[in-house]
Amino acid sequence: MLASASPRRLALLAQAGIVPDAVLATDIDETPKKAELPRLHALRLASEKARAAAASYTDGNAFILAADTVVACGRRILPKAQTPEQVRECLTLLSGRRHQVLTAIAIVTPGGRLVTKAAMTRVSFRRLSADEIASYVAGGEGVGKAGGYAIQGRAEIFVKEIGGAWSTVVGLPLGLTVGLLEGLGWLQGNPHG
Repeated sequence: MLASASPRRLALLAQAGIVPDAVLATDIDETPKKAELPRLHALRLASEKARAAAASYTDGNAFILAADTVVACGRRILPKAQTPEQVRECLTLLSGRRHQVLTAIAIVTPGGRLVTKAAMTRVSFRRLSADEIASYVAGGEGVGKAGGYAIQGRAEIFVKEIGGAWSTVVGLPLGLTVGLLEGLGWLQGNPHG
């Protein structure tokens, strides 16, 4: 079961040949705690999403997968942009700089065990002009996205260099996710695996 409403995460799972039996979005408070570091923030949110989904899902034989993506500049956690102005602020900050994208995954096993892991990808943006930022903001793609951009969309043209898995930036580190599921015994006897 995928504990996420993200169509990108669903598409990434499909790319790996995994089709969840159910999709259940969770609604948790994603506000960072005071002085919370980006990696710990992502791990906490993924864990909270997985626990919330497990509490409301009645199939005790399910593996429940949740994830959370955080964009950070150093120790600063960028928001999941809710307005065009937040998208503009994020892109202005990221212009010409390197940042980190951390995606944490949390899996609740059928026995109720919670397992978490996090992956990090470093992304460098080239310097962006005010017109490029304005055009991207006007397109609306960055609203609702961590750091105010979607690498799988128009923002890919902003990327100068990437170090790590592209899927981590999109929202689900595929190699890590599949490896963790296999290690927990999910694929054994699963008709979708």
